Amino acid sequence: MLVVTAHPDDEAGGFGGTLALYASRGVEIHVVCLTAGTAARNRGAANNNEELAAMRRAEFDASCALLRVSGEVLEYPDAGLLRSPLQEPIADLVLRIRRYKPHIVLTFGPDGGLTGHMDHAMAGVFASLAFQWAARSERFADQLTADLEIHRAQKLYWNTASFMVPQRPPVALSPATATIEIGEFLETKIRAFKQHLTQAPLFTFFEQNMRRMASVELFHLAALAEPRPLELEHDLLAGVTP
Repeated sequence: MLVVTAHPDDEAGGFGGTLALYASRGVEIHVVCLTAGTAARNRGAANNNEELAAMRRAEFDASCALLRVSGEVLEYPDAGLLRSPLQEPIADLVLRIRRYKPHIVLTFGPDGGLTGHMDHAMAGVFASLAFQWAARSERFADQLTADLEIHRAQKLYWNTASFMVPQRPPVALSPATATIEIGEFLETKIRAFKQHLTQAPLFTFFEQNMRRMASVELFHLAALAEPRPLELEHDLLAGVTP
């Protein structure tokens, strides 16, 4: 699996239970986070953006270790993904799809997920285009070498939810087509989020909302390499071939 997020803590907040569940089953998972999250209101003891970036990268590493996934943080501007030249983040994500050869890509939808965050929405747009373009030899052809070929991932999922967050601007969430029972991994998800110590003021609010989801994470199947009628799923690997 390749997971594309916008900020350190998204990997836990949006996907943590699913990542921990599938990692426990031996699935190789890599998370690409586009920004270091330096536009965050909650900044811990950081005195400037450079200190905050270093702190948030370390927190991201700790969260990924707990979830048993690998990850990397890129250097796109937090709160500025909308203004990023479109081809640059897409090219970076196409490169990683071709490098890691995932069967499945997880990201946010253009709604921005439960919070409707602009950066979440743009991360989802970039990742969705990269999912399509990584399989096409005329897209970013300069990347292709004897050791790096096109890759066609099989399924693209957008994170979604079954409720709205109070006091947030309205979003039109994608309908859930996959319900993943995360069971015991809900606690792992919450612990992973709490590795992001700079975001401690959000811990209580986050935990309350996660417990509202009744130990499930919801996804919308946005694209398939091999078209077929839509069916409700309880396993993201359903229909995936080696």
